[in-house]
This record gives sequence, C-alpha cells and structure tokens, in this order.
Amino acid sequence: MYFAQHYLDCLSQASYVIGDPTTGRAVVVDPRRDVDEYVADAEENGFTVEAVINTHFHADFLAGHLELAARTGAWIGYGRRAETDYPIRKLADRERISLGRVTLQIMETPGHTPESISILVFERPEDLIPYGVLTGDALFVGDVGRPDLLASAGVTAQELGAMLYDSVHRKLLALPDETRVFPAHGAGSACGKNLSTERSSTIGMQRLSNYACRPMDEATFVALVGADQPAAPGYFSYDADLNRRNRDLFDPELAAHPLDPERFSLLRGRGAVVLDSRDPLAFAAGHLAGSVNVPIDGRFAEHVGSVLAPDDEILVVAADGRAEETVTRLARIGFDKVLGHAAEPDRVFRDRPEEMRQAARFTADALRAELNGEHPPLVLDVRNAGERGDGHLIAGALHIPLAELVARRDEIPADGRLVVHCAGGNRSSIAASVLRRGGRAEVYDLIGGYGAWEACA
Repeated sequence: MYFAQHYLDCLSQASYVIGDPTTGRAVVVDPRRDVDEYVADAEENGFTVEAVINTHFHADFLAGHLELAARTGAWIGYGRRAETDYPIRKLADRERISLGRVTLQIMETPGHTPESISILVFERPEDLIPYGVLTGDALFVGDVGRPDLLASAGVTAQELGAMLYDSVHRKLLALPDETRVFPAHGAGSACGKNLSTERSSTIGMQRLSNYACRPMDEATFVALVGADQPAAPGYFSYDADLNRRNRDLFDPELAAHPLDPERFSLLRGRGAVVLDSRDPLAFAAGHLAGSVNVPIDGRFAEHVGSVLAPDDEILVVAADGRAEETVTRLARIGFDKVLGHAAEPDRVFRDRPEEMRQAARFTADALRAELNGEHPPLVLDVRNAGERGDGHLIAGALHIPLAELVARRDEIPADGRLVVHCAGGNRSSIAASVLRRGGRAEVYDLIGGYGAWEACA
C-alpha cells in the first residue's frame, strides 16, 4: 500500500494520497486548492487518481476537489448527507471502495458537521484490523472537532455535540486500539482548542490522553467540548458554503498579475485594499497609507480571513520573490479578488512619498513607563482567550481576539492613544494596521508582544 500525508503548516491542514501499487489506482482525501503536489505525487509513483473524497465541507480552507477532478477525471465523493451544486458520489455508511487489494470503508461520523465521514483504510480486504482511519475533523490528536461552527446554519451546537459524542465514543473509540489515527488538522487550527503538534496517533493513545475521549456521558462531553473554543475567523462560513458550490478553478500561473506603479496606484485610488505581506519591521519602516499588514510568515491566510472580506478587491505588496506565494495562500481560502501585485514595490513607494507612513510602536519598557504616567494609553490585547490563562495579561487591558476585531471595533473607546499587543508581535501589527485604516489616529503596537512585556518585568 502507498500512504502519504501532505501537511500544510500555515493552515495546520493534512491531506492524504492512498494508492494500490498492484493496480496503480489512487484516492486523494481532503486536498487543498493548489493541487500540483498531489498530481506530482501520483505521477511519480505511477498512480491514476480515480477519486477525490472530502470528509466534510471544510470551513477553514477551500478544498481542491474541483481542481483535482478537472486535472485527473476523478469522481468527487462526500458523505450521503452532503448537498452540492456539482456532481458527487454520495458515500454510505459502511460502503467499501476497492483500489485493488487496498480497500477503503466509509464510516459516518457527524458532529463537527452533519455530513462528516471518516475513512477506514485496509491494506487487504480481508483484514479485520484497519491500517488506519482518516478522521477528518471528527477526532484530532488531543481533541475533537468543535460542534459550534454551524450553530447559525440551521443546526444547533447542542445537536451537533450530541452527534459528535456518538461518533467519537460509540464509533471511533470502538475501533481496535492499534488503529492509526490520521486527522485533517493539527496544532494551530481554529477547528479545535487543544490540538497536538503530533500529526498522527492511535485509537489507544487517544483513549488514554485525549480529554474528550475519556469515559463520560453525553451531557458532560457536550459541555466540555463546547467550552473555551477560540474565536472562529470571519471567513469560515464563507468557505464552508463555497465548498458546496461550483466556482472558478484556481490556476497558480494565471493568478498573480504583476502591476507597474502607475496601474497599481490607479487601482488603489479606486478603493482596492493594499495588503502588505512584509514582516512587521519592514512594514513599520514604511508603507502606503491605509495598508493592512498581514505578515506572510505564519498563519497568513487565516489572519487575512479574519480582518478582510472575501469580496474585497486586493492589491498585494510582498517581500521580494513572494508575491505568487501570497496570492496562492489567499486562494486557499477563496480570496480570489486579487487585482495584482506591485511588480516594483520600491518604485511605488518612491513615486508616492506623500502617501508613505511609518507605524508607531512601543517597546515593553516604554509602555511600562507610559502606563505609570499621568495619561496612560489604553492597551488592547488581541490574543485568543486561552493565551491569557494563569494571569498572563497586562492589567487593565481590553481583550478582543483578532478574529473578532472587525466585528467588535466599536467597543474600543474612540479617543486617546491605543497600544495593541499579542503574543509575539505579528497579530498586533495586523490589528494596529486595520484600526489605522479605519481612521484611528494614535495606534501603536507592542514590539515583541506579551513575551517582551513578561521578559522585562
């Protein structure tokens, strides 16, 4: 059997290629939208991709089922409860898919979403113990999928939580302990709150170490899993819906349009958002007025999806050689209205000196001095709630997670100086740039974030 996990760190997202070397037939599970990697994997190993299966309608990224089907002729599969605008094969509980000797078996595991499935993988059809199970977002290493994301789409979190309890405790945990667990996400994903950095495990290990897999009744499980979930980025509902729809295919060779300074400035003047993906230090040294800074290194797509809208027209300013990467990472969450990128950012900056700005920033020592002065600034903490545990906070700080900032910005007092901080400095630069773009005048971000504040205590 051929079995490969393809892991994308910036989205904490795992997809899989499973093939039978005796027949040359393969299946891809939960692909992302830029599919060259899967096509190359299949070609290198002599496989024909016959099917692409999504374990559910993903909310955190735009899946590559349409792109992969167009490239390979594969059929697209979902659980039987899925409804789409494009042709699919609905897969029933216990249904078997033969690749030759290698056999897949569908297990309905609703709860994260109603149509969620897991996929048992058998090296031989007669095996009693599966090689592994692809659990999608039902069971993670260290956690389970959150049941609250569809609470506004006609299914309550309580109903989904009950489904998830049944899927985890009565179905997945009924598998043999040695069954390997291969989830769709790892640490950092907003699809759960306690995901491990380990990218696979076993049913036995999860039974012992996963808080949600310990013996408990349904009510306890639902309350435990639903508590303290991180704020979901604003684009999640958009992607979950778009994954049901027909849409344009992504072509990385056509997506990134270089723009000369004149064209770039013209489109900016017409209202396009300038998305500056350089690091916070470079952005602070000089940027176009009104630019939103989301550093490319880190959880770029998720952060863009938290502070911009899918229908925003976007102009990209990127670090040298990273414009195409920036556009591809935007496409992974369905942000396709990229008008182009500055082919020569330095020329754009030189040609518009009156439009250039510097970002005001505080060191931790300077902030301490200001907070002890006569007119202290307001501090805004944009970390997630879980990062503030055990008293790790600046006294008196207003707390609004970055994912909620756009929706809750009216909660921030309009007057006075504002200092934004996160854990290390990236998210605070994002938040400060968003607030400046919205018209806030005196906004600073804390260099080094809370880590720097704690270090100089």
